[in-house]
Amino acid sequence: MTVITHCIFDMDGLLLDTERVYTEVTQQILDKYANGVKFTWDVKSKLMGRTGDESATMVVETYKLPMTVKEYLNITSIIQEDLFPHVTILPGVEKFVRHLKKHNIPVAVATSSTRSKFELKTSLNKELFELFDVIICGDDAEIKNGKPAPDLFLAAQKRLGNPPAENCLVFEDAVNGVQAGLNAKMNVVWIPDENIKVLTGDEEHGATIVLKSMAELKPEEFGLPPYDE
Repeated sequence: MTVITHCIFDMDGLLLDTERVYTEVTQQILDKYANGVKFTWDVKSKLMGRTGDESATMVVETYKLPMTVKEYLNITSIIQEDLFPHVTILPGVEKFVRHLKKHNIPVAVATSSTRSKFELKTSLNKELFELFDVIICGDDAEIKNGKPAPDLFLAAQKRLGNPPAENCLVFEDAVNGVQAGLNAKMNVVWIPDENIKVLTGDEEHGATIVLKSMAELKPEEFGLPPYDE
C-alpha cells in the first residue's frame, strides 16, 4: 500500500458545491441569448476543471453565442458575484480536512479558479480554508496551463516542500482533474457528480478509487490515520 503523506484538493464541485452555480449562471445566459437551449452534462463535463477563459470559449463556441469571450466572462461574473458567496461545503469535507490537520498531514488546494474568484467562493467558509497550508489558483504566475496539464498539482507539490509524487493524494471531481493528477504522477481519488458517472459509465479514468462523496472515504486505506470513532 502506498503511504500518503500529503493531500491536494481541487475546490469546485469537490470541496464546495459551486458547480450548481456554474450551471445556473450558464443556463441564465443560454435562456437569454440562445433561445433557452439546455446546458447539458455532456458539454458541462468538458468544461469542468478548465480555466475560466477556456470554459468561456467553449460555451461561446458550442452555443454560438452573439458575444465575445470577454463579454461572456463579464456577464457571468456579475451573476456569480451574487451567488458564489452562498455556496456550501460538500458532505464529509470539513471532517476529513480537520482530521488531516489534527494529525499534521500537510494539505493544499489546487484550483483552476482565479484568486479573486477563490476569495468570493470561500467567503462564507473562510475558517475551513484557513486550515490549508497552501492555496494554488489558476492565475498564479507559475501556472502556464490549466488541467489536464499537471501545472496546478506540481505547483502545490513544490509549495508543500516537494514530497515524492507517489506520496501525494489528489482529490478531484472532474475527469480533466483526474488526468491532471495522473500527469503529475500522483494518486487520485475521484468523487464525480452522479451526472458525470452516468456519462462515463464504469470507467475509472485511472483513479485509485471512485467515491460518491468525501463522507465515504476511509483514510486508513491510504496509510493515513483512521477516524477516531
